[in-house]
Amino acid sequence: MMNSFLMLHLTFLLISYYLLARTAAGIGHASYLHRGSSLSVKQASDVITSKGGSFSFGFYNHSSTTFTLSIWFTNAADRAIAWTANRDRPVHGSGSKVVLNRDGSMVLKDYDGTVVWKINKRSAVVDRVELMDSGNLVLVDQGGNILWQSFDHPTNTLLPSQPLTGTEKLVSTDLSHHSSYYTLRFDERYILSLSYDGPDISNLYWPNPDQNSWTNYRILYNCKRRGILDKLGKFEASDNTSFFASDGGLEIKRRLTLDYDGNLRLYSLNESDGSWYVSWMAFSQLCDIHGLCGWNGLCVYTPAPACTCPHGYAVRDPDNWSKGCKPLFNITCGYIGQRMGFVHIPWTDFWRSDMNYIPSASFDACKKLCLEDCSCVAFEYKAYSSELALGHVCNASRTHTFNYAAHAIVEKGRTWYYYYWFLAAFLLVELCFIAVGWRFMTRKQPARSAIWVTEDEEGLHAVADHFCSFRHKELQKATNNFKDELGRGRHGSVYKGILQDNRVVAVKKLKDMKGGQGEFETEVSVIGRIYHMNLVSVMGVCSEGNHRLLVYEFVENGSLAMFLFGGKGLLLQWHQRYKIAVGVAKGLAYLHHECMDWITHCDVKPENILLDEEFEPKISDFGFAKLLQRDESDSNISKVRGTRGYMAPEWVSSAPVTKKVDVYSFGVVLLELVMGLRVSELPTDGSGDAESALRQLLSTIGQNMKTGDGAWIDDLVDPRLNSDFTRSEVLLMLEVAALCLEQERNRRPSMSDVVQMFLR
Repeated sequence: MMNSFLMLHLTFLLISYYLLARTAAGIGHASYLHRGSSLSVKQASDVITSKGGSFSFGFYNHSSTTFTLSIWFTNAADRAIAWTANRDRPVHGSGSKVVLNRDGSMVLKDYDGTVVWKINKRSAVVDRVELMDSGNLVLVDQGGNILWQSFDHPTNTLLPSQPLTGTEKLVSTDLSHHSSYYTLRFDERYILSLSYDGPDISNLYWPNPDQNSWTNYRILYNCKRRGILDKLGKFEASDNTSFFASDGGLEIKRRLTLDYDGNLRLYSLNESDGSWYVSWMAFSQLCDIHGLCGWNGLCVYTPAPACTCPHGYAVRDPDNWSKGCKPLFNITCGYIGQRMGFVHIPWTDFWRSDMNYIPSASFDACKKLCLEDCSCVAFEYKAYSSELALGHVCNASRTHTFNYAAHAIVEKGRTWYYYYWFLAAFLLVELCFIAVGWRFMTRKQPARSAIWVTEDEEGLHAVADHFCSFRHKELQKATNNFKDELGRGRHGSVYKGILQDNRVVAVKKLKDMKGGQGEFETEVSVIGRIYHMNLVSVMGVCSEGNHRLLVYEFVENGSLAMFLFGGKGLLLQWHQRYKIAVGVAKGLAYLHHECMDWITHCDVKPENILLDEEFEPKISDFGFAKLLQRDESDSNISKVRGTRGYMAPEWVSSAPVTKKVDVYSFGVVLLELVMGLRVSELPTDGSGDAESALRQLLSTIGQNMKTGDGAWIDDLVDPRLNSDFTRSEVLLMLEVAALCLEQERNRRPSMSDVVQMFLR
């Protein structure tokens, strides 16, 4: 009887153990996953938790459709991530799972079966995957011996007791959680260093690169190459790097993270509310971090750190300053082409771009040398007490801004007496010059064009005003009497032109029509306030008699409509379509939320989306744009604007028009990018109009998304792609389109929300 009871009890334990192995996440607080078991993205309860409850492992949702396999702090309010297996390749929110196979391998698969990440430890000795209280995910055998561990593969965070060795490094993430350009690693001198490894620049910035190792209290060539953060909050490394948390102690949860801005910070967790506070950081002044504002960008204090561009430059991507600034002019050297001038930027340094150092040279000599050297685009000029030393730091940062600190020689004794008399005389002459110049400038002068950053007054005036003023004859000559037409709309035509300095432009000639002057004034007032890489920039204007023209940058590949609907004869690949969708979303988000006056475009459609040589989208034609007061709609728009097929329902109702009309139009464009045909041309089967067909299509998409079966996608995507597309991206675009095309405008997302959906 007793033996039978023992056998029954043992059988019960074995069954329980088997069920535990098969449903590790289902029990709520399992700390391990046995062979043959899996975690699914579908089940929110499929999470492994460390025995102490401090860490969790499973699918981390960055959006409703994208997930990473991650370890995070369970009790942190923001669920801060400590480690990620697939941060550069998220999986979709339907059907994805991670399996510990019976052969000992651990595999993460996307919804369509694609292997995204795996551990190849195929061995019969593999017993389970366990999440330790330290935050370390380990693959172990039955004896508890570690066969693989996440501590050997850090991402951007180091946990207490996790070593950083010569074979590992921390890599920062950008705001979309992908790997970025900042790293913490042991360099070739075996010194623990922070570096910026961007696409154009690569340099070390911590410890101070302008000091030697001894001044930085670092030891060279210690072959151990090891650093570790202990549980008390102290970090020590083999090169003598050391620092302490300001709240030293055993009970506090900490993490050492290389943040997206390139700063290394030690965080401590406030258990009472789940918030983090900084207990140490490498840089208190963020502008000392290299690459923070990208190529040509300047970091300034306002008083908080912020990025800006030098005079004559514009930011490439307001959402990503690491891309830096681009010039609004063509850079030339020597005395060929347009004349280059100097712009003084005091207290500025373009780090690690020095090409040459020339001592004992005058300011004019340094200026001449830089102008004649095609590889020199900036120089730094320094003067020291009674000795003149030139830091001819011919900066390779591709900026025409010339950076010099001071160029006066300081002398002693009676020199100051003559210096003040000379200064007074100079100021008197300057005042006379200003008076004469003011009288001359206030006389009526005909408008003339100018070239960016020339040494004449008109050029500098053009830079300051952000526009060039063109004469009608100039534009007539540039466009060969308006013969090369690029396109036309109801308010005018656009022509290709070549200016005297060989710049190619697009000239929009507005029709002479009733209300045309108001249309022109509206467009000029709008474009003078905005700049974004996904918006067509304006170079100048002409308002002469009855002639009203706008001069735009020339966008090489024409409109999206020409490519999408077959007019170009070239097929847009899927990655190009997805890139266009994200770019247009960013441009509209800038118009709606970020520029000086919030702007509604009112006519978003493929014809008004231009593509540059790299197929980066640029939104054009702000003729319909209407400036809106912040947080207010415009109830004074009395007539229907825009283009049929892209117009939101409120255009034909009595509802006020808001920025959500652009959101609706953007949703239509998304569907057209996916399908390769106009939404207005959807088959109606004789049962109704195009609007009814669109509603039916959206209903079908919604139903199919709920089923989880992806076969229907092939029937919807442009057949010319021959199934060469990324399913997760198609699903995301369709999900966003459905939200944007809500009939009720308050249920549509903002364009900022749309951008976040794409970037998560």
